[in-house]
Amino acid sequence: MTISSLPACIAFSLMLAACGTLPKPSTPPDNSQLEFSLASGSYHCEHGVRVLVEREIRDRVTYRIIIGWNGNNYRLERDHSYSGLPRFEDSSSGLVWIDLPWKGLLLDGRSNRPLANECRPV
Repeated sequence: MTISSLPACIAFSLMLAACGTLPKPSTPPDNSQLEFSLASGSYHCEHGVRVLVEREIRDRVTYRIIIGWNGNNYRLERDHSYSGLPRFEDSSSGLVWIDLPWKGLLLDGRSNRPLANECRPV
């Protein structure tokens, strides 16, 4: 190898190393949480399941919801999600409610098992 080809080899090696480097995952900024104008009230879900959803709004943002399910009421606090979708959780019961523009979903947050799916306001 000649001395004149050494810089070209170094440059080529650096380019190969850059191709193999994975970018750092980005985290969304605090203000990247989505907010949908969704209804409070009775939601009908798959398999005849009904869920009552009451939204508590502050500064035009739903910060808490009360879920009526299986004869009990649960207070779920807004939990900032990586995707930005509205996600509410009650840490004591493990219930999680996820709002999508077209449906809601109630999960057992401990097992990630759906409890009520395809929930839509009546």
